[in-house]
Amino acid sequence: MATTIHPGRYTAEIEGDFVVFLIGMRLNRPWKLHHWWPVLLGMQRMLAELAAHPERGLLGAHSGLLNGGPAVVQYWRSFEHLERFARDPGNLHLPAWRWFNRAVKASGDVGIWHETYLVPAGGYEAIYGGMPRIGLAAAGGHVPIARRGETAAERVGR
Repeated sequence: MATTIHPGRYTAEIEGDFVVFLIGMRLNRPWKLHHWWPVLLGMQRMLAELAAHPERGLLGAHSGLLNGGPAVVQYWRSFEHLERFARDPGNLHLPAWRWFNRAVKASGDVGIWHETYLVPAGGYEAIYGGMPRIGLAAAGGHVPIARRGETAAERVGR
């Protein structure tokens, strides 16, 4: 992760439509390591696989903790890229998903969730003040705020 602090105010800039995909798990029974640890490692392996193959459409990802467990914010070039990755048996996701459904899902030990947002071109707003490149600015462009507008309304074209 970049640690260069950029003084001043910046915003993100990305060309065209894109997708924001949030995914995470909740450790309902954290002591059941044998159920949640493989899920966590699987997500790390999937992100590494995607980083090694940018043509698959992942623009960037950031991990953290949310709602009782690890979560990842992902930025994708398109919904088609995301769905292709999720459904292709040659990628890591589908075998991991099948394992989870067989081995863990019914136990309730681990909860999983995801949300998908289709963002039309220009339909986003972001501001970063005195920050390294993170989020959409790391997945796309990181530009001085004046380039897209001084207010949130200007940056979303309102």
